[in-house]
Amino acid sequence: MESFAKRLKLLRQECNFSQHQLAKEIHISQSRISAWEMGLYMPSAENLIVLAKYFKCSVDYLLGLED
Repeated sequence: MESFAKRLKLLRQECNFSQHQLAKEIHISQSRISAWEMGLYMPSAENLIVLAKYFKCSVDYLLGLED
């Protein structure tokens, strides 16, 4: 099962976005994206929903609960 950090990075890279570009798209700081991708922090429920809507996937997918 993949971790949230790995899934987020993979989704971002599939869009050919830098962390800065994704941060700008979803109105979150680049340092927050970096911390999430390094596994230092988990996003809030609100930010998980923002990410899921942006990437057109479920929160469960982001969290590694489904493939």
